[in-house]
Amino acid sequence: MSGVGEILKAIGDFGPFQKRLVLLTLIPCLSVAFHQFCQLFMVLDVPHHCDTSWIRTVGPNLTQEEQLNLTLPRDADGEYEQCSMYSPVDWDLDSIVAYGLNATQKCSSGWVYPAEPPSLLTEFDLVCDRKDLNDIGQAIYMAGLLLGSMIFGPLSDRIGRRPVILISVILQGLFGLGIAFVPHFYVYMAFRCVVGASVSGITMTILSLATEWIGVSSRPKAVLTSHCCFAIGQMILAGLSYGIRNWRLLEIAGSAPILVVFFYIGVLPESARWLVTKGRIEEAKKLLQKAAATNKRSLPEGLLEQLKPEKQTKSGSLLDLFRKKHLRKVTLIMSCAWFVNSFVYYGLSLNVTNFGLDIYLTQLAFGAVEIPARVGCIFTLQWFGRRKTQTVLLLLSGVVCLIITGIPEDQPLATTILATIGKFAASASFSTSYVYTAELFPTVVRPAWGCARCRRGRPGSWPRWSGSWGSTTRPSPWPSLGVPPCWGGCSVSCCLRPAAWSCRMTRRTAKPGLRSTKMAPAALRMDR
Repeated sequence: MSGVGEILKAIGDFGPFQKRLVLLTLIPCLSVAFHQFCQLFMVLDVPHHCDTSWIRTVGPNLTQEEQLNLTLPRDADGEYEQCSMYSPVDWDLDSIVAYGLNATQKCSSGWVYPAEPPSLLTEFDLVCDRKDLNDIGQAIYMAGLLLGSMIFGPLSDRIGRRPVILISVILQGLFGLGIAFVPHFYVYMAFRCVVGASVSGITMTILSLATEWIGVSSRPKAVLTSHCCFAIGQMILAGLSYGIRNWRLLEIAGSAPILVVFFYIGVLPESARWLVTKGRIEEAKKLLQKAAATNKRSLPEGLLEQLKPEKQTKSGSLLDLFRKKHLRKVTLIMSCAWFVNSFVYYGLSLNVTNFGLDIYLTQLAFGAVEIPARVGCIFTLQWFGRRKTQTVLLLLSGVVCLIITGIPEDQPLATTILATIGKFAASASFSTSYVYTAELFPTVVRPAWGCARCRRGRPGSWPRWSGSWGSTTRPSPWPSLGVPPCWGGCSVSCCLRPAAWSCRMTRRTAKPGLRSTKMAPAALRMDR
């Protein structure tokens, strides 16, 4: 009896059919990067002050400077307060000028902003007491990613890869464009949550579909392409946000390209492996014949006739991860590693506006640095092994953040360079984590680990760093950002045995997977 793997070898494990399939993943990867970080460029801080037009009723001929001087208090630096105003009174203008105003209150009639293209901040007044809504909105998007991973992962195993991809693409296209027309910020947050869920559906399923059609030796090419496209998407975001300052137009420009993916309905194949496991042998044969024709290969006579339904192995549950001592140890340590990796990666990525240099150039650098990080980790894993690589990368990302603590505030270039190094290390550490965990966990509990990883890793991407930066002294967030990855790196180094380079990966929970094959870069999976 032949399996899908043997047939793929016969038709070519990375021929034109598979290359076309990989190309189909590129547009979704670019859109994922946009939705992940676009909000950063929609809430750029701008000068603002309370709307004090009430005084115009008694002094219609006041200049703007005279109006502000009479109605706004000043802070310790002599600048006008942004979130408070003098309480309106029923006096005439001469009395106000003669006696002045003393009682203050919060802004009661909104705020006044510079005459610039509308941003998310200015249109929905995300300032002063409403400033935290920005951080809440980003956290809700991350919650959508978590929700999507819990919904679309099991759904793709039940109804197939192709339907889940199409559903996710349609949701992302409709709700992504819908965001550009929302009338209220709470509606915006609800739509962002749905977009986040669809992003998880796309990233979890489309790469799985591609790798299930590709031979083991060629899978790193597909995975590396997807990782690099995510980095390129971040660079494109820098250019889009620089050229389009109106947040609604920026959202349309970033969301509309996904509509091109609607043609997937006619060209996107289902996974032959999934069809075989579901007993849909005839459909799988037709797809394999089509792949062979596209690759200009001829199938050996009778090979397809030997294709039989594969016996499905019962997957382990979350409880299986904690029943055995060694699996419990690996689960806890790798959960810690995933959490701190997400913590430092998103702590840096979501704060490109706070490093002191031009935010568009900083975003461009942050995207560009991920390309060598993703490519380089493949070679470092081969040369130094998984445990050493994971440890060094986590420690490097943490130490860099701790070093930034001592950088003077008037040295934004040094801060940005160090932050870029930290982003490099965190990005490479993410790729390493996919390889390491795929080798450490037995096959039957790997799906359970995938669910646990999302539940532990996604909360690590929710730190309200932008709020922390704006409300405390500048150096204070850096130790909080640097200590966790250092701790995580030490945990990986001290508590995990080195991954064996030539042992067979166990497939039983009774012998938990602390043994692995030689580096399996094909196990890299994209989780963006």
